[in-house]
Amino acid sequence: MMLIRQRIGVVYRLAGISVRTCAKDTKSSQRPDEEEGKDDGQQKSSSETRVALRTPLFEHVSTKDKKTYIEMVRVFEGRSVHRRNHVEFIYAALKHMEEFGVHKDLEVYKSLINVMPKGKFIPTNIFQAEFMHYPRQQQVIIDLLEQMEDNGIIPDYEMESMLINVFGKKGHPVRKYWRMMYWMPKFKNLSPWPLPNPVPDDSLELAKMAVERMCSVDLLSQISLFDTENVPEALDHTWIVSGQSSEQSELLARHKQKPVFIEGPFVIWLRTRSINYFLLKSESNPPPPKDDEDLDDVRNIRIPFVGIGMSHSTAPPKNKVALKRSVHEQDDGTIFAICCTGSSTKDSLLSWVRLLEKHGNPCLGHLPVLFKFTSNVPDQLKVAAPDDGNAGGGDGMTEEGKLGS
Repeated sequence: MMLIRQRIGVVYRLAGISVRTCAKDTKSSQRPDEEEGKDDGQQKSSSETRVALRTPLFEHVSTKDKKTYIEMVRVFEGRSVHRRNHVEFIYAALKHMEEFGVHKDLEVYKSLINVMPKGKFIPTNIFQAEFMHYPRQQQVIIDLLEQMEDNGIIPDYEMESMLINVFGKKGHPVRKYWRMMYWMPKFKNLSPWPLPNPVPDDSLELAKMAVERMCSVDLLSQISLFDTENVPEALDHTWIVSGQSSEQSELLARHKQKPVFIEGPFVIWLRTRSINYFLLKSESNPPPPKDDEDLDDVRNIRIPFVGIGMSHSTAPPKNKVALKRSVHEQDDGTIFAICCTGSSTKDSLLSWVRLLEKHGNPCLGHLPVLFKFTSNVPDQLKVAAPDDGNAGGGDGMTEEGKLGS
């Protein structure tokens, strides 16, 4: 009986193979024109893809604004129902967002997410969800969300529903959205120096905010706005924003005849804008002496109120009374004032020193003031420099110049 069943199974297998081969032969013999049409369609779609990738979508646009950008996205959506090459289009759109001035607009990011086809990329099992079903489509939306994060744009709940409609609740872009919604609201208002968004383009307003931020370590600091036109010897007519506290004036008065330095320019960033500032400071301060006494050593216990030790040691007790350093006295020097100028030139800094002397710092009249800041050497000077051994070869140099009192 078993032998008969095995033979019947062999016959069925052979018959199935022959039927399948016959079906393949008939299919290949009866429908050659359909295969040729399919090949033509594939070649046409590939040529369309190459043309779409070669065509400059956003480069040759006369007016680059939000209205034109949104209109180009709508034109792409209306080309076809299938929306082929949507990944390449979104990458090109992300690349040129800053040129159109829409890199911080939430509505524009939503319009780019709306380009994706709906319901096609939703995973149906746990393996598709974990192994990134349709990886290119998910990665382009993750890159879009990362660009939003870099520009400080917090998404809303409408974007969550859009992402769920495209990738489902288990999609990687939805997980990225949830992480952004957890962390970004926490850090939005965490800075103790709030700034307007966007920050103003006026350099004077930026200088005021920068000096106010840096002088916030001392609540008694005063921010002053000077004009170099009030200085008779000034050659460069510009504005100066200066910050100094009463404690800094006292430290400068106690500085005696030692030289002071003007160091800079240093850079401070206010969101996406930067501005240079300069410091009026002294030379480096020696660090305080270290106390090598072991407080856990019980062989020489002292009574703090009397100063008598309980051991037979005749060494006098150490004097631990000392003046505490202020916040302006650092190891690399004491900071006496800080400023931002409209031109960041030596003449404007010279006018700043003269204005400080006139407004509460008369000791600057008999103190030597030195310029000590790094400046880049232009390429023209390097080419025109003589070939003798006295020419400098570095890109940066430290300039020190003395101001006459």
